[in-house]
Amino acid sequence: MSPRRYLLLGRPGCHLCEDFAAALHAYLGDAATVEHACVDDRAEWRMRYGRRIPVLLDEAGTVVAEGHFDPAALRSGGQGSARSPKGAAWS
Repeated sequence: MSPRRYLLLGRPGCHLCEDFAAALHAYLGDAATVEHACVDDRAEWRMRYGRRIPVLLDEAGTVVAEGHFDPAALRSGGQGSARSPKGAAWS
């Protein structure tokens, strides 16, 4: 079974994003792959998540956590947010 994949959306110079990433990597270790992207790289991301960063998405484009790192949200599979609109998920 391949490791889970996540996408962490943030912005350069965002200290909250950096803190989230550090906590996420410490928690996950090698159990998952985390890709990082700037929320401004895609118009859909910027419109949907631009004021909510950092935002962690799973492979389906579902929000797993946002704003601060929450291990409980990661264990439960997310915050229950709706899936991203078509084209807003990552590949």
